[in-house]
Amino acid sequence: MRLVIVGDTLLDRDVHGTVTRIAPDAPAPVLDEETVDERPGGAGLAAVLAANHGHEVALVTALAGDAAGARLSELLSAAGIEVYALPLPGSTPEKIRLHAGGQVLLRLDRGGPAQPPGEAPQAVLDLLRDAGAILVSDYGRGVARHPALRAAIGESKAPVVWDPHPNGPPPVPNVRLVTPNESEARRLSGDAGHGLSGAQRAGHTLRQRWQAGAVVVTRGAEGAVLCQGGPTPLVVPVPETSGGDACGAGDAFASAAAVALAEGALVSEAVATAVQAASGYVAGYAYKPGKGGAGKAGRDGESGQAGRAGEAGRIGADEAGRLVNAIHARGGTVVATGGCFDLLHTGHLATLKAARALGDCLIVCLNSDDSVRELKGEGRPLTRQDDRGRLLAALDCVDAVVVFDEPTPEAVLTWLRPDIWVKGGDYDSLPETEVLERWGGQTVIVPYLDGRSTTKTIAQARRR
Repeated sequence: MRLVIVGDTLLDRDVHGTVTRIAPDAPAPVLDEETVDERPGGAGLAAVLAANHGHEVALVTALAGDAAGARLSELLSAAGIEVYALPLPGSTPEKIRLHAGGQVLLRLDRGGPAQPPGEAPQAVLDLLRDAGAILVSDYGRGVARHPALRAAIGESKAPVVWDPHPNGPPPVPNVRLVTPNESEARRLSGDAGHGLSGAQRAGHTLRQRWQAGAVVVTRGAEGAVLCQGGPTPLVVPVPETSGGDACGAGDAFASAAAVALAEGALVSEAVATAVQAASGYVAGYAYKPGKGGAGKAGRDGESGQAGRAGEAGRIGADEAGRLVNAIHARGGTVVATGGCFDLLHTGHLATLKAARALGDCLIVCLNSDDSVRELKGEGRPLTRQDDRGRLLAALDCVDAVVVFDEPTPEAVLTWLRPDIWVKGGDYDSLPETEVLERWGGQTVIVPYLDGRSTTKTIAQARRR
């Protein structure tokens, strides 16, 4: 499978040194240069990241006939990338960052205003039409506007991922996945809202405007919000927190998503893979599927589990109500989820951890024994509600448990009034959405671990 990446390539230079004095002729720090690192940026970085994972990569870009263009050609070829370079009038763009003490002091940009690239040869158009997957990595400098390239991308049968830029053109119609970050999504959609709800609105607006299959809004440490046809978004949390440099994380995300789609993944699966890849890039290690990570700290800067009471003290309506009031009093976000949790398994744990990462506390609404029996039939639950509640309350990602007797959690949600209701699975919509909308709450879906099911586990045990 060949991944074809289309977009603007820049030469990134990182100059590292130390600062020990101020210039005598101006109020500016003096950087004593120690090392210089050069690498392809923009679409070139996305190509290098994909090639580093063993994929066959071709890059369609534009390079000027200058020293920066020659250096980029060397770096890309050394990475094993097949480069199709359109002629670029003017200069190859460069970004030069001056570092000292782990901080960027200054960024110097070279290359001048964006220039439209020259004519695309037939070999490039054939390459796009025969691609296994296409990633458009737009950095707003003209390659994504090229009429012949856009026509060829639109005619391709390959899955297309489009990483947009506010200064670039809209994606061609019927793109499989568009990947703006939160700031880009707000600017492109005209929606000034912030947070999860703002990202969701912007994503749905852009998906409809661009006639795209799906739009995923990336939110850095807050994960990604996938907007498809249904009203409820899929929220994919980051697998770990990291204080690393996020520059280039968007390229890591987009290239991983494109490769996953080419290999037959669902869009939701591709987004989950891409979140892991971007997180690994920021953390400074090569992405490896399944790598775990640390949990999320509370928004007050302290661990969300600091000062927690014992399991018994976190079960019941009184405890849940006190927690909700405390979180809302300091402007925090209350997250809730629910279920039977008859035999606690890793699928449950993945959902609970993902839900907890979305706010400042997680309350589990637990079906009572009578409620489970009504839903699942005689012989269930296998584990009594007291034991199920204590197991859940013992988890670090759970802050409170409240038991309800009704078939649905509508009544308990009505008085809890959480900001976010989370379910794990592949739902198109959630019946609780209408309830949450009464107070401006939101429902979201998080990825689930395939093959983990209490009912299947019980059936398999009985066959033995």
